[in-house]
Amino acid sequence: MKKKLLSVLLVASMAVTMMMGCGTKKSDTQVDTQGGTETVTGADDTQTQIEAEEPTTIRVGAMSGPTAMGMVKLMSDGAAGETANTYEFAELATEASAFVTPLAQGELDIAAIPSNLASTLYNKTEGGVKVVATVNTGVLYIVERGESVQSLADLAGKTVYATGQGAVPEYILRYLLTANGMDADKDLTIQWCADTTEALSYISADENAVAMLPQPFVTAACAQVEGLRVAVDLNDEWEKLDNGCNIITGVIVVRSEFAEKYPNQLAQFLEEYEASVAYTSQDVEGAAALIEQYGIVAKAPLAQKALPNCHLVCLTGSEMKAALEGFLQAVYDQNPAALGGAMPGDDFYYGL
Repeated sequence: MKKKLLSVLLVASMAVTMMMGCGTKKSDTQVDTQGGTETVTGADDTQTQIEAEEPTTIRVGAMSGPTAMGMVKLMSDGAAGETANTYEFAELATEASAFVTPLAQGELDIAAIPSNLASTLYNKTEGGVKVVATVNTGVLYIVERGESVQSLADLAGKTVYATGQGAVPEYILRYLLTANGMDADKDLTIQWCADTTEALSYISADENAVAMLPQPFVTAACAQVEGLRVAVDLNDEWEKLDNGCNIITGVIVVRSEFAEKYPNQLAQFLEEYEASVAYTSQDVEGAAALIEQYGIVAKAPLAQKALPNCHLVCLTGSEMKAALEGFLQAVYDQNPAALGGAMPGDDFYYGL
């Protein structure tokens, strides 16, 4: 029945084209009855895809902090009805665990989440999610109030206050220390803090304190503690290793079912998201205002200072896989449970 209807519509379309196309060069028309799309190749050798997907409202979630920063222009444009797709943005979450049930049960279609959580969800749902883009590279920094730390080697013998025990920050720090010939359990003392507030209390009380902190909290801490400075950018330290991958702490995932049902709207989302990320570097002041508006950072001036150091980047396809796969392997080698017990398969990477 669908094929008959499509044939009738095609004949009607061609008839109208013949009646109205005086002076128009001949076009080659191909119909894909399986995919539900019609492709018309015109005289200018461009192709126009007539989409047969039923428009849907795309439900999007994001974790607060740098993970959500690149999405703010898309959020603003979506709310104003200025996007090709229709979006419904969930309230920003402060805990990664908040995405497990909504993604697993189909309450969200797309989400910006930590990269290790993406792998965990992939494993727990047996391929129910795919990663479609990166959000950012590293956002971790070593800070101190003096000038004693110029490299990772200078951490030897020191106490480093840090957050993120049992999570990606710990695995990044341990990986980098090992790569620089240091034993994280013998050559220095890592004092894990419950949160950034606790870490800040140590920094404020001890002028010799050294800490590992994430952006945008680094920028906020430097504004609060006199003399506090960035000593080492862990993203730079990772790149020095030239190990074929990047620190990828945040990614965009999509439910596999959604990707299969709405490939064109997913492709449009990726275009709009990439443009949103680009906006954050092209108009830092405007992006900072939106970041304050959506409650990601309390004040726009602080967001404006932090943005360039959050390393926002949108990689897709083979570039995404090259950057992410090696990083996940580095995490897996330290703690398989952090990725859900196994490295994700090739079908985890959308668009390949």
